[in-house]
Amino acid sequence: MKIIIAGAGAVGSHLATLLSNENHDIVLIDPDEPKLDNVTDGLDVMTLNVSPTSISGLKEAGTQQADLFIAVTPSETRNLTSCMLAHSLGAKKTVARIDNEEYLVPKNTEFFTSAGIGSLIYPESLAAQEIAEGVKRSWVRQSWEVHDGALIILGIKLREEAAALFGQKLKDLCPPDAPYHIVAIKRGEDTIIPGGFDELMLGDIAYFMTQKINVPNIRQLVGKEAYPDVKRLMIMGGGRIGVQTCHLLPDYMDVKLIERDADRCRKLAELLDNDNVLIINGDGRDAQLLNEEGIRQTQAFCALTPDTETNILACLAAKRMGVRKTVALVENMEYITMAEKLDIGTIINKKAIAASHIYQMMLAADVASVKSLTIADADVAEFDAVEGALVTKKPVMKLGLPKGITIGGIVRKGQGILVNGSTQILPGDRVVVFSRTALFKQLDHFFRRPTSILSSILH
Repeated sequence: MKIIIAGAGAVGSHLATLLSNENHDIVLIDPDEPKLDNVTDGLDVMTLNVSPTSISGLKEAGTQQADLFIAVTPSETRNLTSCMLAHSLGAKKTVARIDNEEYLVPKNTEFFTSAGIGSLIYPESLAAQEIAEGVKRSWVRQSWEVHDGALIILGIKLREEAAALFGQKLKDLCPPDAPYHIVAIKRGEDTIIPGGFDELMLGDIAYFMTQKINVPNIRQLVGKEAYPDVKRLMIMGGGRIGVQTCHLLPDYMDVKLIERDADRCRKLAELLDNDNVLIINGDGRDAQLLNEEGIRQTQAFCALTPDTETNILACLAAKRMGVRKTVALVENMEYITMAEKLDIGTIINKKAIAASHIYQMMLAADVASVKSLTIADADVAEFDAVEGALVTKKPVMKLGLPKGITIGGIVRKGQGILVNGSTQILPGDRVVVFSRTALFKQLDHFFRRPTSILSSILH
């Protein structure tokens, strides 16, 4: 597949990294040559110092033969323009990163489709969805519902309260009839897709797959019953992610949104005409202000300013004041590991989230969705098992899945089912797979249609 990525910033370079070992013909273009220099080391991609809105530059990149054109520059206008130009030159599929949520309204997406822009990616909205889901469970680092909640994935930090889980082989801790499976473990800087002989340790982040009905049991199992449910929430930063998060939060949560800029506060009053949201003009790093606004009676604190360092420090301060659930927007990819070592809570990186959504468009199998685990070098995806695919030919234990890949569960006729070695996957099942990021492409071998020649992205 020939893929052109316009924009060598964090999203573009992350995508190039994901794809560099997958035998795609990748061209990364950017008018800023130093950005290209920063991403070329060790990547099997061609770089081109041209503007994505230059017709001659697009032709030089080979846009006429492109299967996929992705525009993820910092400029929304440039992204939309370059996608329209790429489509007119012959690119089969285009994706544009945008900054305006109005473009996602169905009647507006029709306009962009007619203009040759196949998909729109709004990273702020994707990040807000993760944050809103995250604060609903104060005791969970990361969660994800599969197929409208038929299955649920919970990433949980294991502390002393979970001591009963330590030192046991997973084959004993999670027998075939157990109401949960542990499908991934983040330990220090290592990500483990575990086997039956692995064990849990203090400080691990364990990813549990289960059904919704069993969530209270898992909360008890990991010793998180003392964590209060979130009813009062503080958000620092009134940017687009903060606004989107407020729109998505349930009505039972009382929210205080702290914003330094007075003009922005006035704008927020128009955007958030909601009795549950109180807008405060002030500095969220001011301990006196936070105390006055009742942070010690607050169950969750989200630091969502554009400044990564500010967000990390604010979350650390909130934890010292007794807040159990903290969420930090970490824009700098290289800070994610550091932030996790500081134990600041849930980490949100909108660029990694956006890259995951775009990445699923490049896979040859029938992929319903892909989610990066953010703090772990792993991804989780929902695949549709199609007639004749290898994954439907044998029980799970006999599929020969590579080490570092595991099937956690399936959804069959709307019902979530946990998988064990004897499970037989059937055509029509939605299959939830965990994989080390570097191995993800190998899943195509198990899930692709046997007669498929062109990637599903072309259809």
